[in-house]
Amino acid sequence: MTNNTANSRLAPFQYDAFPLGSIKPSGWLEDQLLLAAEALPGHMFDFYRYVADSTWLGGTHEYSELHEAAPYWFNYIVPLAYTLDDARLKKQAKVFLDYTLEHQAEDGWLGPETTRQTRGIWARSLLFFALIVRSLGPLIMEICSINQHYQQYAEADPSETDRIVTAMHRFTVLIHSMLQNNFTGLLQDVAEGDAFDPYGFGVSRTHELPLALQWLYENHPRGNQEVIWETMELMFAGGRKGDRDWTKFFVEGVFPVGTPGKMSGFTHGVNLAEGLRYPSVLYRMTHNTSLSSQTHNAVRWTEQYQLTRAGSVTGDEHLGGKSPQRGSETCMAVEMMFSMAYLYRMYGVNHYADMVERPAFNALPAAISPDWWAHQYVQQTNQPWSRNLTANPFFNVVSYGSTFGLEPNFPCCTVNHAQGYPKYAASSYVRQGHDHVIHALLGPTTLDTLIHDQRVKISCETNYPFHGSLRYTITSETEFDFSVRIPGWGLTSNKSKYRAGQSEWRNLSPTADHLQSFRIRNGTTPVEVDLHMVPKVTEPLNGSVAIYYGPLLYALDIEVAELTSHSPLNWTDRTPLPAADVMPETRDWVMNPVSEWRYAIDPSSITVENLNQSGRALPNPIWAREATPVVLWVDGWLIDWKEETGTAALPPVNPEVKGKPTRIRLIPYGAAKLHIADFPLAKRV
Repeated sequence: MTNNTANSRLAPFQYDAFPLGSIKPSGWLEDQLLLAAEALPGHMFDFYRYVADSTWLGGTHEYSELHEAAPYWFNYIVPLAYTLDDARLKKQAKVFLDYTLEHQAEDGWLGPETTRQTRGIWARSLLFFALIVRSLGPLIMEICSINQHYQQYAEADPSETDRIVTAMHRFTVLIHSMLQNNFTGLLQDVAEGDAFDPYGFGVSRTHELPLALQWLYENHPRGNQEVIWETMELMFAGGRKGDRDWTKFFVEGVFPVGTPGKMSGFTHGVNLAEGLRYPSVLYRMTHNTSLSSQTHNAVRWTEQYQLTRAGSVTGDEHLGGKSPQRGSETCMAVEMMFSMAYLYRMYGVNHYADMVERPAFNALPAAISPDWWAHQYVQQTNQPWSRNLTANPFFNVVSYGSTFGLEPNFPCCTVNHAQGYPKYAASSYVRQGHDHVIHALLGPTTLDTLIHDQRVKISCETNYPFHGSLRYTITSETEFDFSVRIPGWGLTSNKSKYRAGQSEWRNLSPTADHLQSFRIRNGTTPVEVDLHMVPKVTEPLNGSVAIYYGPLLYALDIEVAELTSHSPLNWTDRTPLPAADVMPETRDWVMNPVSEWRYAIDPSSITVENLNQSGRALPNPIWAREATPVVLWVDGWLIDWKEETGTAALPPVNPEVKGKPTRIRLIPYGAAKLHIADFPLAKRV
């Protein structure tokens, strides 16, 4: 272990977070959070057995030995409740907080487990993500999440700080002693009858508890620095002993460039999305710059070899390369958002923020029903129907995995998927130093904060990502620097521009960090940034291409037949769930197409049609097929495109086409619950 840990310093983040509650969503983003609050995410506490009757609350239900369901739920209900300032959801969070802390074991353990054989550390990481608190002036407290970036539990009563921090310290002392005893609670000992992590998920995520403990070390050490530091080191040491050191996987020649032949903890898609944080969490402790370099390689290789067109990892439990047939788990979309936002805050690399927006605006909404009462376990880039795929194209997902429902497969996505948008909103602004504010993750939001003890309010009115116009009204009692992060695609056109106050429009001239900066004076200052969107066609991949318009992936608008549904099925045996375990709104859905999907296209023929002026409010819910404000049109020809394992086969390579094309309609991928987004390139003859 490291000597003199009481004097050790963690490497700093380039950007700091704002406290939960200081950033409020507006426009379509607020609509989404309200939908979540009024639908499945906001009602799981009332009926869903793995939350309402969780062992964490004295109940009897868990879906796995990990005991992670209720902590996952707690990890999203806090930012959803406090971002919306929703009293009902705040009460839910408070009930869980009170019960958990009041039932802390005498030895310091947090959670329902009472024996060595059932006490696994992993779910405690999730709990810690939603417990971390710190005082911050008149806003009292804020909490960081998985990424030490997404703010979590906020409570107006400052007495909660001492209560929570005391519980965390007691638990840390216990875990320190457990890990010293041959990594008890992390590595299963068969001889001892351990059964808390039979598939090694916790071993693959040994960096997550240190992520939370780094916050405790910096903000509330209470003279316990040595134990906290050694606990972090022991977690990494246990991961190495358990053969889950991600620095050994993020190596050229080891990282898979296609579909790996053998499944491991490294090739599990959610593990990879989370593992992208590993080298940087370790870098904060070691200051070894090779780890930051390795992070950049890991992200680059993941994007190049294992990322979907929609910005999530290809993985139906096991990595699937770039295949548009294979599934991408909904959990991976939100975990990619977490990892990329954490890395953006750590390093300030613009592309990482771009990689937050891509799944936020594509993969995540595509996997959720417009009313937010149903979700998919996995989505496919090319998904011409959503039904029981009896031939099953997935690696380790049931044939119902791509249907929309309550628990179409493993319930982790049910309790985890709602983290995405509340944390996106809460993390949309960051701070550099004391007086530089950056709008980092773009969208309609308002920041209300203090700079030099003076009030500052920044409101962004925008329909981004559907349009590129960002209109800010900044009211300030002091001078400060304000920057807008310019996405990578925003500089592909020389028509993107900005202006402040009554000045003339000017072409964008961002810094090397892609920040367009303004000096804000006292009073009210209008700022406008206009990001000019143009269609972008990707380089061919195995003869097929994808089309983007700004940050949005576009997909074929497939007309859905009349929807049919049935009572939700149990994820284990696919039998109907008891009436007590569902609500009338919870249904499992079947979607079949009534329009053609087998098209090859000529991407040079793309045209853009705006159906909604950029200044007008967007329809709600926005991620519905009929609500799209911008459509693209392209020439297409029907081709002989086979089916395979119950779904669309891989796109034919350069199919020959004749005759007059059809103009086909493309809409945002997130709104197209049935979709083709990986198009064959037509070869005219």
